[in-house]
Amino acid sequence: MVTANPLLLPELRGMLAEGDLEGLRALATEIHPASVADFSEGLDDAELWQLLDALPLERRADVFTYYPIARQVELVKATDRQHLGPLLEAMAPDNRVDLLKELDPDLVEQILPLVAKAERHDIRMLLSCPENSAGALMTTEYASLPADVTAGEAVARLRSQAPDSESIYYIYVLAPDRRLVGSISLRDLILARPGALVGDLMQRDPIAVRIEEPRDEVVQKLARYDFLAIPVIDDGGRLVGIVTHDDVLDAVRQDATDEAQRAAAITPLGERYLDAGIVTMTWKRGVWLTVLFGTAAVTAMVLARAPITRPWLVAFIPLVIASGGNSGNQSATLVITALSSGDCRLSDWPRILRREFALGLLLGVLLALPGFLLALVYAPSPFEAAVIPVTIMGVVMLGTLVGSTLPLLFRSVGLDPALMSNPFVSAIVDVVGIVIYMLVAILVLD
Repeated sequence: MVTANPLLLPELRGMLAEGDLEGLRALATEIHPASVADFSEGLDDAELWQLLDALPLERRADVFTYYPIARQVELVKATDRQHLGPLLEAMAPDNRVDLLKELDPDLVEQILPLVAKAERHDIRMLLSCPENSAGALMTTEYASLPADVTAGEAVARLRSQAPDSESIYYIYVLAPDRRLVGSISLRDLILARPGALVGDLMQRDPIAVRIEEPRDEVVQKLARYDFLAIPVIDDGGRLVGIVTHDDVLDAVRQDATDEAQRAAAITPLGERYLDAGIVTMTWKRGVWLTVLFGTAAVTAMVLARAPITRPWLVAFIPLVIASGGNSGNQSATLVITALSSGDCRLSDWPRILRREFALGLLLGVLLALPGFLLALVYAPSPFEAAVIPVTIMGVVMLGTLVGSTLPLLFRSVGLDPALMSNPFVSAIVDVVGIVIYMLVAILVLD
C-alpha cells in the first residue's frame, strides 16, 4: 500500500471544506482508483464518505474496494445503512463478499435487505462457500452464450454483457440448463466468420474447477494452463462463477505472506502488520516462542548433564548444532515449497527421503572436512579431533532427514506443512544433535 501523499491531503481537505464537488469528481476520475485510495487514506471517516459521495456510483465502488478490508469495515460502521445498499450492488461480487465476511452477522442481516433480490441471492450463495475454496475466490460476473448463435450475433450480445462482466477474455457456452458445454476466447470469436455458429467454434470439455475445490488446486490449474480465468461449476456441471487471475494473485500473495510468517514461527496474522493489535501479535508470536523456549530448555538440560571432561569440545558445540539446524532448515524449506507448489506429492515420500539421505551424506562430507581441519588446531591429537567430523556427519544427515520428514508427516495428517517452521526444525535438531555429540565423544574418547 502506498502511503497517503501529504502534499495532496491539504488540497483534498480544502476542496472538501469548500464543498467543491466538481473538483473532487474531476480529481478522483482522472487517476486510477487505487491511487485515489492511496492519497485519501489519511482522511477521517466523515471526510472519506464526503469524497466518495461526490463520485459516480461505479467509481465510488471501484475506489472503495482499494481500501484495506479493515478500513472498509470502519467506513461501513461509520455511515448510515442507506449508503450501503447501492454501494454493495455496484461492487464486484467477490469484493463485497470479502467485506461482508468481516462484518458481524447481525449487521450483515441488516444490510442485505437494502440490496436487490438477485444480488442478495448471489451474496448468500458466495457467503456459504467453504473458506479457501474455489467458491470463496470466484465472482459471479462472467460472459456467457448459447451454442446456437452465430459469431456476429454473439459479439452483439457481448456488448450488452461486457459492463456487467469482470472478464470477457473467455466466453462460456452454456446449455439451456446452464451446464457448461464449452468455451471460446474473445479473440477467436472476433476473428471468426460472422455466420459461423458458436457451437462449431467453441472448445468442448473446457477445464473447470468445482465450487468446493481447494484454493491451492485452483491456483495450480490456472498456472498450469496459463488461463486468465477459470470457470467454477457445481456438482451438476452448471456454471456458477469464474475465478480470475487477479483474485488468484491476491490469494497467492496472501499465502506467501502466511508461509513466510509460519517459517519464522509466527501464527499468520491474517491482516496488515500495522492493523494487528498488540495483544493479538503477542499471542500469535508468543505461543511459538514458548514452544521453542521449551525445546531450547531441553537443550540446556542435556548440556548441563553432559559429561564434558575436555574443555575444547565445548567450543565446537555452536558449530555442531548450527550445521544440523541449517541443513534441516534447507530441507524443510525445499520440501514445504515443493508440496505447496505441487512439484511433488505426499506419495513421492520414498523419493524425497532417498534424495535427502543422499544429500545429507554429501553435505555432511562437505562440512566434515573443514570441521576436521579446524578441530586439529584445538584437539590434543588427530584421533580426538575425529569427534568433530563424525558428529557433523551425523547431525547434518539427521537435520536433512528431520527437515524433510516432518513436513511430510504434517501433510499426511491434513495439517499445513509450513507449521513445521524452520525454528521448530532447528530446535528439534539442536536437542538430538547435542545427544549425538556427547555419544560420539564418549565412544571415541573413553
